Amino acid sequence: MLVEVSVARTDTVVDAIAATGEIEAVQSIHLRPEVDGRITGILFREGDEVAQGTALFKVDDAELKAQVARAEADRDLAAQALTRTRQLIADKASSQADLERAEATARSTQASLDLLQLRLERTTVRAPFAGATGQRMVSLGDYVTSSTQLVSLQTVNPERAAFQVPERYAERLRRGQRVTFRVAALPGQEFVGVVDFVDPVVQLPGRTITVKALVPNPKRTLQAGMYLDLRLAAEVRPNAVVVPEEAIVPLQGANFVYVVLEGKASRRQVGLGIRAPGIAEIRSGLDAGDTVVVGGQERLQDGMPVMVKPVAAATPPTPGEGS
Repeated sequence: MLVEVSVARTDTVVDAIAATGEIEAVQSIHLRPEVDGRITGILFREGDEVAQGTALFKVDDAELKAQVARAEADRDLAAQALTRTRQLIADKASSQADLERAEATARSTQASLDLLQLRLERTTVRAPFAGATGQRMVSLGDYVTSSTQLVSLQTVNPERAAFQVPERYAERLRRGQRVTFRVAALPGQEFVGVVDFVDPVVQLPGRTITVKALVPNPKRTLQAGMYLDLRLAAEVRPNAVVVPEEAIVPLQGANFVYVVLEGKASRRQVGLGIRAPGIAEIRSGLDAGDTVVVGGQERLQDGMPVMVKPVAAATPPTPGEGS
Protein backbone atom coordinates (compact mmCIF):
# COMPACT_ATOMS: atom_id res chain seq x y z
CA MET A 1 0.00 0.00 0.00
CA LEU A 2 1.25 3.44 -0.92
CA VAL A 3 1.29 5.84 2.07
CA GLU A 4 2.57 9.34 2.65
CA VAL A 5 5.15 9.69 5.40
CA SER A 6 7.01 12.35 7.36
CA VAL A 7 9.87 12.22 9.83
CA ALA A 8 9.33 13.07 13.49
CA ARG A 9 11.67 15.88 14.47
CA THR A 10 12.64 18.02 17.44
CA ASP A 11 11.57 21.62 17.80
CA THR A 12 10.96 24.22 20.47
CA VAL A 13 7.37 24.34 21.64
CA VAL A 14 5.74 26.69 24.12
CA ASP A 15 3.14 25.26 26.46
CA ALA A 16 0.89 28.28 26.93
CA ILE A 17 -2.18 29.11 29.01
CA ALA A 18 -4.85 31.15 27.26
CA ALA A 19 -6.66 33.84 29.29
CA THR A 20 -8.42 37.19 29.02
CA GLY A 21 -7.90 40.28 31.14
CA GLU A 22 -7.42 44.01 31.05
CA ILE A 23 -4.75 46.67 31.23
CA GLU A 24 -4.32 48.46 34.55
CA ALA A 25 -1.93 51.09 35.88
CA VAL A 26 0.86 50.03 38.22
CA GLN A 27 -0.14 52.91 40.52
CA SER A 28 -3.42 54.83 40.38
CA ILE A 29 -4.94 57.23 42.91
CA HIS A 30 -7.47 60.02 43.36
CA LEU A 31 -5.61 62.95 44.91
CA ARG A 32 -7.23 64.63 47.93
CA PRO A 33 -6.03 67.69 49.90
CA GLU A 34 -4.66 67.33 53.41
CA VAL A 35 -5.75 70.85 54.41
CA ASP A 36 -9.26 72.31 54.20
CA GLY A 37 -9.73 75.58 52.31
CA ARG A 38 -10.52 77.20 48.99
CA ILE A 39 -8.63 76.35 45.80
CA THR A 40 -6.58 79.40 44.83
CA GLY A 41 -4.38 77.85 42.15
CA ILE A 42 -4.53 75.05 39.56
CA LEU A 43 -0.99 74.50 38.33
CA PHE A 44 -1.40 71.89 35.57
CA ARG A 45 -3.57 70.92 32.61
CA GLU A 46 -5.72 67.82 32.47
CA GLY A 47 -3.89 64.96 30.76
CA ASP A 48 -0.41 66.34 31.51
CA GLU A 49 2.40 63.95 32.37
CA VAL A 50 3.93 65.20 35.62
CA ALA A 51 7.05 64.30 37.58
CA GLN A 52 7.04 63.18 41.19
CA GLY A 53 6.66 66.20 43.48
CA THR A 54 5.12 68.46 40.84
CA ALA A 55 2.77 71.07 42.38
CA LEU A 56 -0.77 70.53 41.10
CA PHE A 57 -3.10 72.59 43.33
CA LYS A 58 -2.78 75.47 45.78
CA VAL A 59 -5.15 75.79 48.73
CA ASP A 60 -5.68 79.19 50.41
CA ASP A 61 -2.91 79.58 53.01
CA ALA A 62 -3.46 83.13 54.33
CA GLU A 63 -4.81 82.01 57.70
CA LEU A 64 -2.08 79.41 58.16
CA LYS A 65 0.62 81.99 57.36
CA ALA A 66 -0.74 84.21 60.14
CA GLN A 67 -0.76 81.27 62.55
CA VAL A 68 2.83 80.45 61.61
CA ALA A 69 3.89 84.05 62.25
CA ARG A 70 2.26 83.98 65.70
CA ALA A 71 3.86 80.62 66.48
CA GLU A 72 7.27 81.99 65.49
CA ALA A 73 6.77 84.90 67.92
CA ASP A 74 5.78 82.49 70.70
CA ARG A 75 8.85 80.39 69.97
CA ASP A 76 11.13 83.43 70.13
CA LEU A 77 9.62 84.53 73.45
CA ALA A 78 10.04 81.01 74.87
CA ALA A 79 13.67 80.93 73.70
CA GLN A 80 14.36 84.31 75.36
CA ALA A 81 12.69 83.15 78.57
CA LEU A 82 14.83 80.02 78.56
CA THR A 83 17.99 82.07 78.10
CA ARG A 84 17.08 84.35 81.04
CA THR A 85 16.26 81.37 83.25
CA ARG A 86 19.62 79.77 82.49
CA GLN A 87 21.34 83.03 83.40
CA LEU A 88 19.41 83.20 86.67
CA ILE A 89 20.38 79.61 87.41
CA ALA A 90 24.01 80.56 86.86
CA ASP A 91 23.54 83.46 89.29
CA LYS A 92 21.77 81.12 91.73
CA ALA A 93 18.69 83.34 91.47
CA SER A 94 16.28 80.70 90.11
CA SER A 95 15.34 77.10 90.82
CA GLN A 96 15.81 73.95 88.77
CA ALA A 97 12.03 73.68 88.43
CA ASP A 98 11.90 77.08 86.71
CA LEU A 99 14.52 75.91 84.24
CA GLU A 100 12.60 72.71 83.48
CA ARG A 101 9.40 74.69 82.87
CA ALA A 102 11.21 77.08 80.55
CA GLU A 103 12.75 74.21 78.59
CA ALA A 104 9.36 72.49 78.28
CA THR A 105 7.74 75.71 77.08
CA ALA A 106 10.47 76.17 74.47
CA ARG A 107 10.01 72.63 73.17
CA SER A 108 6.21 73.01 73.09
CA THR A 109 6.30 76.25 71.12
CA GLN A 110 8.80 74.78 68.66
CA ALA A 111 6.59 71.71 68.17
CA SER A 112 3.53 73.92 67.57
CA LEU A 113 5.50 75.91 64.99
CA ASP A 114 6.70 72.73 63.22
CA LEU A 115 3.10 71.46 63.02
CA LEU A 116 1.81 74.70 61.53
CA GLN A 117 4.68 74.87 59.04
CA LEU A 118 3.89 71.31 57.97
CA ARG A 119 0.22 72.22 57.43
CA LEU A 120 1.30 75.32 55.51
CA GLU A 121 3.52 73.22 53.26
CA ARG A 122 0.60 70.85 52.61
CA THR A 123 -1.54 73.64 51.19
CA THR A 124 0.35 72.84 48.00
CA VAL A 125 -0.91 69.49 46.66
CA ARG A 126 1.90 67.64 44.87
CA ALA A 127 2.07 64.52 42.73
CA PRO A 128 3.21 61.59 44.93
CA PHE A 129 4.65 59.78 41.88
CA ALA A 130 5.30 60.45 38.21
CA GLY A 131 2.33 59.81 35.95
CA ALA A 132 -0.46 61.21 33.82
CA THR A 133 -3.21 63.36 35.28
CA GLY A 134 -6.83 62.59 34.52
CA GLN A 135 -10.03 64.59 34.75
CA ARG A 136 -9.99 67.51 37.20
CA MET A 137 -12.84 67.39 39.75
CA VAL A 138 -12.64 70.95 41.18
CA SER A 139 -12.35 74.52 39.94
CA LEU A 140 -10.85 77.74 41.27
CA GLY A 141 -12.72 78.96 44.34
CA ASP A 142 -14.13 75.57 45.32
CA TYR A 143 -13.96 74.83 49.05
CA VAL A 144 -12.28 71.46 49.57
CA THR A 145 -11.82 69.13 52.52
CA SER A 146 -9.71 66.04 53.05
CA SER A 147 -12.51 63.94 51.48
CA THR A 148 -12.73 65.99 48.26
CA GLN A 149 -11.37 64.31 45.12
CA LEU A 150 -9.17 66.73 43.18
CA VAL A 151 -7.85 64.75 40.21
CA SER A 152 -6.87 61.22 39.24
CA LEU A 153 -3.23 60.33 38.71
CA GLN A 154 -1.85 57.09 37.29
CA THR A 155 1.40 55.72 35.95
CA VAL A 156 1.61 55.09 32.20
CA ASN A 157 4.95 53.36 31.63
CA PRO A 158 5.09 50.51 32.31
CA GLU A 159 1.51 49.29 32.44
CA ARG A 160 0.23 46.00 33.80
CA ALA A 161 -1.69 43.20 32.11
CA ALA A 162 -3.97 41.70 34.77
CA PHE A 163 -5.77 38.40 34.15
CA GLN A 164 -7.11 35.28 35.87
CA VAL A 165 -6.26 31.64 35.24
CA PRO A 166 -7.94 28.48 36.62
CA GLU A 167 -6.51 27.13 39.84
CA ARG A 168 -5.47 23.87 38.14
CA TYR A 169 -2.50 25.80 36.72
CA ALA A 170 -1.31 26.95 40.17
CA GLU A 171 1.89 24.87 40.15
CA ARG A 172 2.86 26.23 36.72
CA LEU A 173 2.67 29.91 37.64
CA ARG A 174 5.75 31.88 38.69
CA ARG A 175 7.39 35.26 38.30
CA GLY A 176 9.45 35.90 35.20
CA GLN A 177 7.18 34.02 32.79
CA ARG A 178 6.60 35.59 29.38
CA VAL A 179 3.18 36.85 28.35
CA THR A 180 2.12 37.77 24.83
CA PHE A 181 -1.22 39.43 24.15
CA ARG A 182 -3.32 41.44 21.75
CA VAL A 183 -5.68 44.28 22.56
CA ALA A 184 -9.08 44.50 20.89
CA ALA A 185 -8.72 48.27 20.47
CA LEU A 186 -5.33 47.93 18.69
CA PRO A 187 -5.72 45.29 15.96
CA GLY A 188 -2.59 43.92 14.37
CA GLN A 189 -0.32 44.77 17.31
CA GLU A 190 1.20 42.24 19.70
CA PHE A 191 2.59 43.13 23.11
CA VAL A 192 4.97 41.27 25.41
CA GLY A 193 5.16 41.39 29.20
CA VAL A 194 6.83 39.59 32.10
CA VAL A 195 4.91 38.20 35.07
CA ASP A 196 5.77 40.06 38.28
CA PHE A 197 2.85 39.04 40.51
CA VAL A 198 1.04 35.77 41.20
CA ASP A 199 -1.73 36.01 43.79
CA PRO A 200 -1.23 33.39 46.54
CA VAL A 201 -5.00 33.31 47.14
CA VAL A 202 -7.53 31.48 44.95
CA GLN A 203 -10.50 33.74 44.22
CA LEU A 204 -14.03 32.46 44.71
CA PRO A 205 -16.52 31.59 43.31
CA GLY A 206 -14.66 31.06 40.03
CA ARG A 207 -11.64 29.42 41.69
CA THR A 208 -9.16 31.47 39.69
CA ILE A 209 -5.75 32.95 40.42
CA THR A 210 -4.95 36.57 39.59
CA VAL A 211 -1.71 37.09 37.65
CA LYS A 212 -0.16 40.42 36.60
CA ALA A 213 2.59 41.14 34.09
CA LEU A 214 4.61 44.31 33.54
CA VAL A 215 4.42 45.62 29.98
CA PRO A 216 6.62 48.44 28.57
CA ASN A 217 4.48 51.31 27.28
CA PRO A 218 6.84 54.08 26.11
CA LYS A 219 4.40 55.47 23.52
CA ARG A 220 1.37 55.34 25.86
CA THR A 221 -0.32 53.00 23.38
CA LEU A 222 -1.84 50.91 26.14
CA GLN A 223 -4.45 52.53 28.36
CA ALA A 224 -5.93 51.32 31.62
CA GLY A 225 -9.14 49.36 31.13
CA MET A 226 -8.34 47.97 27.66
CA TYR A 227 -9.55 44.40 27.11
CA LEU A 228 -6.93 41.84 26.09
CA ASP A 229 -6.50 38.23 24.96
CA LEU A 230 -3.22 36.70 26.05
CA ARG A 231 -1.12 33.61 26.30
CA LEU A 232 1.12 32.86 29.26
CA ALA A 233 4.17 30.76 28.43
CA ALA A 234 3.93 28.27 31.28
CA GLU A 235 6.72 26.03 29.94
CA VAL A 236 9.18 26.13 27.04
CA ARG A 237 10.43 22.76 25.77
CA PRO A 238 13.37 23.27 23.39
CA ASN A 239 13.76 19.58 22.34
CA ALA A 240 10.18 18.43 21.96
CA VAL A 241 9.31 15.71 19.42
CA VAL A 242 6.73 16.96 16.91
CA VAL A 243 4.89 15.32 13.99
CA PRO A 244 2.28 16.57 11.50
CA GLU A 245 -1.17 16.59 13.06
CA GLU A 246 -2.43 14.26 10.32
CA ALA A 247 -0.28 11.44 11.75
CA ILE A 248 -2.46 11.15 14.88
CA VAL A 249 -5.07 8.38 14.78
CA PRO A 250 -7.61 8.57 17.64
CA LEU A 251 -9.02 5.18 18.58
CA GLN A 252 -11.12 4.10 21.58
CA GLY A 253 -10.07 7.04 23.74
CA ALA A 254 -6.36 6.71 22.94
CA ASN A 255 -4.05 8.22 20.31
CA PHE A 256 -1.88 6.23 17.90
CA VAL A 257 0.56 6.77 15.04
CA TYR A 258 1.78 4.34 12.38
CA VAL A 259 5.55 4.07 12.23
CA VAL A 260 7.22 2.59 9.14
CA LEU A 261 9.88 0.02 10.07
CA GLU A 262 11.58 -2.21 7.47
CA GLY A 263 8.80 -1.61 4.95
CA LYS A 264 5.95 -2.37 7.33
CA ALA A 265 3.52 -0.17 9.28
CA SER A 266 3.70 -0.55 13.07
CA ARG A 267 0.95 1.00 15.19
CA ARG A 268 2.11 2.76 18.38
CA GLN A 269 0.17 4.41 21.15
CA VAL A 270 1.51 7.89 21.92
CA GLY A 271 1.03 10.53 24.60
CA LEU A 272 0.26 13.98 23.25
CA GLY A 273 1.33 17.38 24.46
CA ILE A 274 0.56 20.62 22.66
CA ARG A 275 -1.64 20.48 19.57
CA ALA A 276 -1.51 23.48 17.26
CA PRO A 277 -2.77 23.88 13.68
CA GLY A 278 -0.78 21.38 11.62
CA ILE A 279 1.41 20.19 14.51
CA ALA A 280 1.19 17.71 17.39
CA GLU A 281 3.75 17.30 20.16
CA ILE A 282 4.55 13.72 21.16
CA ARG A 283 5.35 13.35 24.85
CA SER A 284 5.82 9.55 24.81
CA GLY A 285 5.84 6.59 22.44
CA LEU A 286 7.91 8.10 19.62
CA ASP A 287 11.46 9.29 19.04
CA ALA A 288 12.86 12.01 16.80
CA GLY A 289 13.84 10.52 13.45
CA ASP A 290 11.05 7.92 13.34
CA THR A 291 9.12 7.81 10.07
CA VAL A 292 5.39 8.22 10.61
CA VAL A 293 2.48 7.81 8.21
CA VAL A 294 0.58 11.04 7.51
CA GLY A 295 -1.61 9.94 4.59
CA GLY A 296 -3.45 6.68 3.89
CA GLN A 297 -3.44 5.35 7.44
CA GLU A 298 -7.22 4.91 7.46
CA ARG A 299 -6.69 1.72 5.38
CA LEU A 300 -3.70 0.46 7.31
CA GLN A 301 -3.46 -2.40 9.73
CA ASP A 302 -0.65 -3.20 12.13
CA GLY A 303 2.15 -5.05 10.30
CA MET A 304 0.90 -4.30 6.76
CA PRO A 305 3.65 -3.86 4.09
CA VAL A 306 3.77 -0.32 2.67
CA MET A 307 5.48 1.80 0.03
CA VAL A 308 6.35 5.30 1.20
CA LYS A 309 5.96 8.71 -0.39
CA PRO A 310 7.67 11.50 1.61
CA VAL A 311 5.82 14.80 2.13
CA ALA A 312 7.13 18.25 3.03
CA ALA A 313 8.01 18.89 6.65
CA ALA A 314 5.36 20.53 8.81
CA THR A 315 5.60 24.14 9.83
CA PRO A 316 6.96 24.99 13.30
CA PRO A 317 4.41 24.84 16.12
CA THR A 318 2.85 27.95 17.57
CA PRO A 319 2.14 28.47 21.26
CA GLY A 320 -0.98 26.72 22.40
CA GLU A 321 -2.75 25.47 25.47
CA GLY A 322 -1.39 22.21 26.76
CA SER A 323 -3.62 19.15 26.72
